[in-house]
Amino acid sequence: MASTDAPVQPRKTGLTRRQKRRLSRGVQYAVFVAAVIAFAVTADWDRLQNQFAQADIARQMFPDVITLALKNTVLYTVSGFAVGLALGMVIALMRLSSVGPYRWLAGVYIEIFRGLPALLIFIFIGVAVPLAFPGTEIVGGTYGKVALALGLVAAAYMAETIRAGIQAVPKGQVEAARSLGFSPARAMVSIIIPQAFRIILPPLTNELVLLFKDSSLVLFLGVTLEERELSKYGRDLASTTANSTPILVAGLCYLLVTIPLGLVVRRMEAKAQEAVK
Repeated sequence: MASTDAPVQPRKTGLTRRQKRRLSRGVQYAVFVAAVIAFAVTADWDRLQNQFAQADIARQMFPDVITLALKNTVLYTVSGFAVGLALGMVIALMRLSSVGPYRWLAGVYIEIFRGLPALLIFIFIGVAVPLAFPGTEIVGGTYGKVALALGLVAAAYMAETIRAGIQAVPKGQVEAARSLGFSPARAMVSIIIPQAFRIILPPLTNELVLLFKDSSLVLFLGVTLEERELSKYGRDLASTTANSTPILVAGLCYLLVTIPLGLVVRRMEAKAQEAVK
């Protein structure tokens, strides 16, 4: 006689997927807390304070660290960004051109200036250009040299960003503009480019943050006391005082600008994702 009893299902053992995730997070938190405790216990806080946190030295830096060093850093960054944006727009349009030599020249420029370190570009502007063109002065002195050097570097990256933004605009926008009688150039300026900039605004802001930090390379151009930016200003004072507090203060001034810019970028990216949804 056949048995009518249902087969006994084996009892599942082990952790569920949710429990594994919780365990993994718990282990990561524990490792992090252990690392923080180990650093706090083993670090020589007195030596760190003496070398990096001398309040009297920090007070001596104000207000010059803001009114001189930070101001110059912002001026260098903004001027370099403006040059890079203008040049990057031209190179991006050349990259998209139907004329072969334009595309070739734009591609060569992008590959060269994306491949070279920014330091070499600064040295080239500061040393090679005066040797190649004796008696020639770049307009704006040091500010003009920094704007040109940063702009040449930024343009290579901005050109690719702008090109991608233009190509991301739906083709229907171009067709609609042409059907209304717009010429290709007018459609590009009035319809395509404004929409492309709405797409590429977050990565362009990221490029601004990178340029803000790259402005520290101005020291290789040879600057006067009134032309120093944050890094040069901090290093000079650190050498004078035989203490690293000025470098820490300069770093905090960088964060004073880069952190808000980073928050703005994340906010713009979140809005862009919401618009897509």
